[in-house]
Amino acid sequence: MRAVVYEGPHEVAVNEVDDPRIEDPNDVVVQVTTTAICGSDLHMYEGRTAAEPGIVFGHENMGVIVETGPGVTSLRVGDRVSMPFNVACGFCRNCREQRTGFCLTVNPGFAGGAYGYVSMGPYRGGQAEYLRVPFADFNCLKLPPGTEHENDYAMLADIFPTGYHGVAMTGLRPGENLTVMGGGPVGLMAAYSAVLIGASEVFVVDRVPDRLRLAESIGATPIDFSAGDPVEQIRDQTAGVGTDHGVDAVGYQASAPSGEEQPALVLNTLVEVVRATGAIGVVGLYLSADPGAPDEHSAWGELLFKVGKLFEKGLRIGTGQANVKTYNAYLRNLIMAGRATPSFVVSKELPLDAAPEAYQRFDRREPGYSKVVLKPAA
Repeated sequence: MRAVVYEGPHEVAVNEVDDPRIEDPNDVVVQVTTTAICGSDLHMYEGRTAAEPGIVFGHENMGVIVETGPGVTSLRVGDRVSMPFNVACGFCRNCREQRTGFCLTVNPGFAGGAYGYVSMGPYRGGQAEYLRVPFADFNCLKLPPGTEHENDYAMLADIFPTGYHGVAMTGLRPGENLTVMGGGPVGLMAAYSAVLIGASEVFVVDRVPDRLRLAESIGATPIDFSAGDPVEQIRDQTAGVGTDHGVDAVGYQASAPSGEEQPALVLNTLVEVVRATGAIGVVGLYLSADPGAPDEHSAWGELLFKVGKLFEKGLRIGTGQANVKTYNAYLRNLIMAGRATPSFVVSKELPLDAAPEAYQRFDRREPGYSKVVLKPAA
């Protein structure tokens, strides 16, 4: 089959690889109908991780089951399904407690597994024609048959639950307000989730005009950080108080208006802009090792973080990848009911063969390439 294969920094190719097969009685094989390129993929693409050539990318996957193992009980050939980017067993302590992003079974020696991602286990990614899904009864979310809402459902594998998770970690209540740092797809999903929950006001901080326009289109207030200190801009609009909560949807590759990379910039901005006793949800990626870090400490995940101010203000902070299984069925139901249309972030649909160019353009932040979905069957 054809698949998007990492060949080295800034280089991917669509190559022929072995077809997936049933390796365990609980496996299924899915024909991928839609798979998305994620900002997290760019960390590997840019050589900012320990990824080795040969990885098949792709952790935002959905499709139709074409083969089932003999141990699969709740799924049938022909079922349309979405797969959380987390690979999880369903029976370890963390899975039983709905912390499926930190499964203790699927990736020995590490809490958590995922498709097509460095250090996240042996699971090939789904930017391909077919995908093997382990522990399928647990990991597959059934979708309505057909092709309706295809791009909406494609957002259930990662960015919609991830954005929702960032907000959920803050404990946002209807009527409270929130700052989202980063207007990329995950940041927009966090802002959208806050609106769905009933936030009175959501500020989205970015400098890319297209992102800020999208934020405004869903009822958020855009804040262009290249036009001035975002903390002061938000305080000016909140009677000097700041917001009740904040979400980091950027992570360790944060940049100042000058273009200088400052890995702790977003975290420290949220410590300043969130009011005393508020909460911060961190879903932007941070690594324990970064080969391209701007300084020696950041290369080992050691950041100059304002922990004193965090303590002084009594702020709470939650971190980590989303436990997609906690949210995806409920978010699917919102889509089915017409209450949520997360596909508003999709900027382009392309065939699988267009992936190398799409990665190049996405990496350059070109307009129209902020959220690309690939159609392997096209």
